[in-house]
Amino acid sequence: QAQAVESGGGLAQPGGSLTLSCVYSGGIASRYPMAWYRGEARELVASITTDGKISRADSVKGRFTISRDNAKSTVTLQMNNLQPDDTAVYYCNTRPHSNQWGPGTQVTVSP
Repeated sequence: QAQAVESGGGLAQPGGSLTLSCVYSGGIASRYPMAWYRGEARELVASITTDGKISRADSVKGRFTISRDNAKSTVTLQMNNLQPDDTAVYYCNTRPHSNQWGPGTQVTVSP
């Protein structure tokens, strides 16, 4: 079973930056695209294929970057120029996602 654990959230000011990290267990998870989601609706933020092809939501293009290290079973979301609308709990999962969600990590953007 693949299980992701997210970390790196916190409080940032508008225009600030945060880096989120995800470690996923279950060896087969590395065989699939991975993604970051946010909010109760699990809005897709960004995804990355096993060979590094990136897709990003329009709302975060130019600000967020996703990367992965398959050998280390990690997925990273580098968030720059954060805005209050980015405030949410962020989750990582496969794409398409399974129903096995990790705890998420809270990102709060506020002056």
